[in-house]
Formats: sequence, structure tokens, C-alpha cells
Amino acid sequence: MDFVKIEKIGKYALEQFPLLKKTAKRVYQLSSYFLTSDKITAEGNLIRVSPNDSYEYFYGYYDKSPWDSTNRYMIALRVKQSYKNVAPKDPGTVVVIDTQKNNQVEEIGITHSWNVQQGCMAQWLGPDFKTKIIYNDFRNNSFCSVIYNLALKREEKVLPLPVYDVARDGSFALSLDFSRLHRLRPGYGYSNLPDATKGILCPDQPCIWKMSLLTGEVKALFKYTDIARFETSESMLGAEHKVNHLMINPSGNRFMVLHRWFKNGHKHTRLLTVNVDKTNMYNLSDDYFVSHCFWKNDNEIISFLRKTETGDHYYLMQDQSNNYKLLWPELNTDGHCSYNPDSSLVVTDTYPNRKRIATVYLCDESQIHPQRIARVFSPFRYDNECRCDLHPRWNRTGTAICIDSVHEGKRGLYVIPLEK
Repeated sequence: MDFVKIEKIGKYALEQFPLLKKTAKRVYQLSSYFLTSDKITAEGNLIRVSPNDSYEYFYGYYDKSPWDSTNRYMIALRVKQSYKNVAPKDPGTVVVIDTQKNNQVEEIGITHSWNVQQGCMAQWLGPDFKTKIIYNDFRNNSFCSVIYNLALKREEKVLPLPVYDVARDGSFALSLDFSRLHRLRPGYGYSNLPDATKGILCPDQPCIWKMSLLTGEVKALFKYTDIARFETSESMLGAEHKVNHLMINPSGNRFMVLHRWFKNGHKHTRLLTVNVDKTNMYNLSDDYFVSHCFWKNDNEIISFLRKTETGDHYYLMQDQSNNYKLLWPELNTDGHCSYNPDSSLVVTDTYPNRKRIATVYLCDESQIHPQRIARVFSPFRYDNECRCDLHPRWNRTGTAICIDSVHEGKRGLYVIPLEK
């Protein structure tokens, strides 16, 4: 029996009824868990690097690395609890873990804007990825981002917008509307301010900004209406629109964005790419469903998405073209994919299956079968919007992978060393 196909059919059938969908999912997983003999806590070479104290620790999203350029220091977010609210009002503490000093923790800042999926977007700032850290905060009744100089042990600059993604050379960042995102996608935005666009299906207001990290200058790039008017389809008419998952390519001249719209209980997603100067927008994938993506290089993007002819899989696509390649056919469930530093390998994961077990896979484009390198159990209280996705990320040399996991009862940061 193909449980994946059955689960997808059930998920789609209940898409218009969120509460019923959550209830059915919980009943299904509870019965599957208690009936299965495949009960584990964790499998694989997992090394905990966050303290085992009264707090929870995690990093955030899969497209950034918690390691500095030396692979010695790792960023983490320390919070009181992360299973009751997707964007709690309680502040979190941004810390750095010294993996060469018995995982000693150093506090570098407090954030009032964070969520359970992406933390506060804390990340090492290029081009050296070891001197400075940038993270999001809420100060003076406004969202902002903070640059902390680790070498000087002091806060260096406060910028007028929160960051979503940062160019590798550290010159600029892209931002979006975190309040609308919080309302329409719990767990990915911030709860500090109400959504000023609530009740407006497609606001004629900015949704993507570019901010200079050198001067703080802000420029609005696109409005929601700009995005919706580009190659408009009938399903967009009368729908509620949002944007998410901005990712800048390695050279910093182009970025991707997921454009999502909701109509009659159904969610549609397409993947757009565009130059940072607003030119050459391209509709790269528009077969109803697009999920997690990653730039392999300036011209290729890997993503888990739907192609009408071949279904839901990982695909490697060439930007601004119709060329694509299906990868690892047996991986037919969504995950968070990213390439190692030399783009020779991909790491990805799965969501907890019906037995509440999530898996980490190592994949080679030249091989048809992925390699399973870890499995972890996810307790039931970490579910739905407050779930703990593994979000595997590479270190700077491709010799280790980091995940967030709750298999020991609360969020923690774990490292999986890789054999050569």
C-alpha cells in the first residue's frame, strides 16, 4: 500500500477544512504510532551541541548555516518554550556556541521578534562570515535588524527593516511584510504588530524591499499588485495574495520568491525569479504546488514541486527556461533541500511520517537512490504550526550537517558528522 499517495489524497481533500484536517491527522498518527513496532528515539551519529538545561535551543531555516567560516562557532536562539505559540511575545536570546570550548555559550543579544520556524533570521554576515552577525528585533514599536560585531563584542548598527535574506557579500538584504506573513502563514512571520493589510485581498502596497546594509537606505521593489499582475491566471482573481521565501542567488544579482494565493480554501503557489534591479521576471514553475527551494548556482534551482506530467518530486531547474531534471524518484515527500559548499551533494529531510519519525537524507545527483543518515522521533506536542522541522544545514566545508530536533523532549541543536 502506498501510504504517501493516500496521505496526499487525504491532505488535499481536507484542505478547505483546516480544523478537520488537523484532527484527522492527529487521529491517524496516534493510531499509526501505537500500532507500529518501529518506535525509535533517534538513529544515526547525532551529537548534541546545545546545552541540556531548562531552555530550548534551535537555529531556524535550512538555507543558512549556523557555523562561522572557521566551523568553530555556531549561532543558536535560546527560548523558554516553543510548543504553545508560533511567534511568542517572550523575548529570545541570540547565542553563539563555541564547539572547541566544550560547547560554551556566549549571549550576544536579545530579540523580541522570532518564530518557531525561522527564529529571528540570525546569520553570519558576509563576506568573511566570522566577524559580524545580523538578526531581527522589534524596537521603538518598529521591526528592525541588528548587526553585532563578535570581534569587538558590541552592537554595531541598527537597520530600519528586518531581513529575510542577505547577499553573500554583505552589501544588502531583502525584506518582506512579516505581519501579513504571520497572519497568513503562522510560524513564519512576527506577531509584534497587527497586519495593516488585513481584509485587503491584494494590497497595492509594497511587499518586497531592498535595504543597504552599509547605509540603511530602503527601496521598495514590488507591490503585491505588481506580483499578481505578472502573468495573471484566473485562479488569482478574487484570491488573497502573499509572498514568502526570498532567496538571493550566489552572485547577488537575482532572487527567487514564492507567490502564493488562497481561494475557496485552496492554496496555489508559483516560483518567480527576478533581477535585483526589477528586470527579467520569470515564472519558473506554476503547476499549483511549489515548496522548498535552493540556488545550486546563479543559473540553477533545486526545489520540491509539482510537474503535471511527473508529479511531486525534487527537480533541478534551469532559471529562465523550461529545462528541468527529476531527481531521486523515490523521494516523493516534501523536504528542506540544500547543496553543500561545492554543490556536489544535497541534504534534505522529511516531515514526521505517520509514526512521527522524520528522516535526513544525503543525495548525489549521479545516484538514483538517496542515503539515509539519520532518523528522529517527534513528540506529539510539537505538531502543526508549532512543529520542529529538522531544517538540515551544511557547515562551511561540507563535513557536517546541523539539524534542529525534539527527540529528547525539547528543541535542541544537533550535529551529524559526515564520513569523507
